[in-house]
Amino acid sequence: MNNLPANSGHSRGRGRGNKRNEELNQRQGPQLGQPAQTSAPRQPPVCTESESSGQREQTRKPADLGLAECAEGDARGSVRGRRLLTDVVHSRPSGLITKAGFTGRKITVQTNYYKVQKRPNWTIYQYRVDFSPDVDNTRLRRGLLSEHRQLLGGYIFDGTVLFCTTKFKEDILELVTQSRAGEKIQIKIKSVGTVEAADNQQFQVLNLILRRALEGLQLQLVSRNFFDPQAKVILDRFRVELWPGYTTSIRQHESDILLCTEIAHKVMRTDSLYHVLSKVIRESDDYQAAFKREVIGVIVLTDYNNKTYRVDDVDFVSSPLSTFNTKDGDVTYLEYYKKRYNITIRDYKQPLLVSRPTEKNIRGGVSQLIMLIPELARATGLTDDMRSNFQLMKAMSEHTRLTPNRRIERLRVFNQRLQQSKLSAEVMKSWHIELDTALVEIPGRVLPPEKIVFGNEKRYLCDARADWTFEFRNNSMYKHVDIKRWYVITPRRNIREAQEFVKLCIRAANGMKMQISEPRYDEMSDDRNGNYSQAIDNAFAKDPQIIMLVMKSPNEEKYSCIKKRTCVDRPVPSQVVTLRTIAPRPEKSGGLMSIATKVVIQMNAKLMGAPWMIELPLKGLMTVGFDVCHSSKNKNKSYGALVASLDMKYSERYYSSVTEHMKGQELSDQMSLNMTCALKAYREHRGTLPERILFFRDGVGDGQLYQVVNTEVKFLKDQLDKIYKSAGRDEGCRMAFIVVAKRINTRYFVNMRNPEPGTVVDDIITLPERYDFFLVSQAVKHGTVSPTSYNVIHDNMGLNADKLQMLSYKMTHMYYNWSGTCRVPAVCQYAHKLAFLIAESIHRSPSSGLENQLYFL
Repeated sequence: MNNLPANSGHSRGRGRGNKRNEELNQRQGPQLGQPAQTSAPRQPPVCTESESSGQREQTRKPADLGLAECAEGDARGSVRGRRLLTDVVHSRPSGLITKAGFTGRKITVQTNYYKVQKRPNWTIYQYRVDFSPDVDNTRLRRGLLSEHRQLLGGYIFDGTVLFCTTKFKEDILELVTQSRAGEKIQIKIKSVGTVEAADNQQFQVLNLILRRALEGLQLQLVSRNFFDPQAKVILDRFRVELWPGYTTSIRQHESDILLCTEIAHKVMRTDSLYHVLSKVIRESDDYQAAFKREVIGVIVLTDYNNKTYRVDDVDFVSSPLSTFNTKDGDVTYLEYYKKRYNITIRDYKQPLLVSRPTEKNIRGGVSQLIMLIPELARATGLTDDMRSNFQLMKAMSEHTRLTPNRRIERLRVFNQRLQQSKLSAEVMKSWHIELDTALVEIPGRVLPPEKIVFGNEKRYLCDARADWTFEFRNNSMYKHVDIKRWYVITPRRNIREAQEFVKLCIRAANGMKMQISEPRYDEMSDDRNGNYSQAIDNAFAKDPQIIMLVMKSPNEEKYSCIKKRTCVDRPVPSQVVTLRTIAPRPEKSGGLMSIATKVVIQMNAKLMGAPWMIELPLKGLMTVGFDVCHSSKNKNKSYGALVASLDMKYSERYYSSVTEHMKGQELSDQMSLNMTCALKAYREHRGTLPERILFFRDGVGDGQLYQVVNTEVKFLKDQLDKIYKSAGRDEGCRMAFIVVAKRINTRYFVNMRNPEPGTVVDDIITLPERYDFFLVSQAVKHGTVSPTSYNVIHDNMGLNADKLQMLSYKMTHMYYNWSGTCRVPAVCQYAHKLAFLIAESIHRSPSSGLENQLYFL
């Protein structure tokens, strides 16, 4: 297997950086910035890191060669061809008459969709295009083919696959053209099929046409979306640029073909990875380990070819002086970039970055490693340190958090540019596509506000703020658990701050009619991990209800140590607070009491109390949430968490479980096993099985929907039916299974403002193959609120669409970590919280002794 330079066309999406590793190898780094001796490349050691994982040193190639040099045929076309063959997943239950609700106040909402005025009425002919001798540059291929545009008519060409409205008489059309160097090049165009107007594939072709039209706006393609570098916002102070852009998609909706357009932003760092390398060499004893921690998992952009790659490894053995094989013989990276791009690499000693091909690349026949030069690669996205930089995030939000009226104006400008750009207009016209100039307006409804139930059956009618934090000043919690035995573990130097905060917690609890006794304090000499573990062991021996632990500042390693101890080894509910949060500061005067109130509410929920309740007409209802998080330490591992309520009308208890599964492993068996345990817990608590189960499944992308619809739900339903029939319920289990999606591009507005919480849209912009609706459940103070998509893929509960919508909205009021509504039903948020805790901090299954408590809040 050969390795390629960074121009193989492997575009990468977003990725998450690896968490920091604590152990460093104490070794001295090289001096950067001086050209190395050009005699001979460094000799590799006997065994390199890549060898230890089964990959031997091989001939190196930069990530910039066309794929034709390294694989038979042109793998680019095969990859793109596969992308066009995606099937539409029909998840709408058979026999469904209507998916529209009727409860609530009717309103008109404006969306970020444009109507395609004319439905294309054409047959598209699909051809395979080959060049002889081969041309490895897509742009050059397009240029050579465009010389015959009079013959081809309107067409779309991605480098290998040609779509056009012209049917050629010959099955194989042969054309001859000439390169700039005077070389004759033969072009073979072979018919491979057609795309009829009624085919689903026509929408993928329409999206290709739209992307070609977007090129006329002088936008730059970065990864999958188009951005406008001319309109970039430069944040010099933070060495960051913001590129505004657009995310677009054309689909068949209920009755019309609609174009969804969302405003996007790409974070581009002005520093190259060479700057990162220079910094870690100055600051770290083991620069290699430190550099790997900084860059592995990062998505980088190479400006010379406008491609993005994920950094998967760093090769410290190779350098720009290393050679790789080409059809013209061996060449160094140094020579290659100078000849191809007229780029002079300054530092000859820098290591090379390694980007592994994706599974999609491998399926397309490309298995080579991509090699990148740190000098020429700059990172995209934000690091954890950048996210924790309040000033940076605030500066960015001024440009990225668009208010509805600003967003609508940007959408209007986008449409105007698309219509008025000469090149864009020509592309649309040549394919007989006409786009409306006005945003689509559709009917919506605002569901009735929910009543929040506090202690002594006092009720609060939730207003448009969807926040009842202040109501705790005048009301007690719905159900509280007095805390009589508890420990506070803190470093000795922070004992005074801890004691003052505990006094505030006791005062806040008294106001909510909850009694908290004075705790026992364990003062540690310092905040080393071993001291926390020993203190937890000592406290656990005294059988406390809960343990509060004080950390000086947020620290992933210490937090992980504490949670492993309290969730696995010594199962006891724990409350971690940081000194920065609980210590009095001038700017927080008056805010500490609010923090203490929230901490008390959280501790009460962890001890099976219920801070508040909602009015729920159904009895015997179990709500279930399921979510998946990927491990930060091992990308091949994921953790699926299930959280189920044990009849919310009469009980405030929850059941939770987590299962680990490897990459590519089906979730069906674990999900049904967890549900079996949840039903057992329900029956032990209530004495019977639930009448109905409302299952919310989060963490599903469009690519996974087929598996969920055709495997997970079927397997789960069969298992549950067996349990119900063995209990004498011949009708089986009555269940609704709903896929919840937050990362969507749909937005809607009311009078150029954010819609109220409870605003439902269930027509026109929904999809005909789904039983779906959109729901806004939150109120936001800044920017534009994002609706949540609900896709009902199985339902035999006996409830109509209206009741399912209202139940879903009710469930967004029950997340006890926030006294307000959340974007998804509470059980979904609980499942996410639990899966995230295990994947990020614990990396193993928690103790079964905690499965009936919300210990993960």
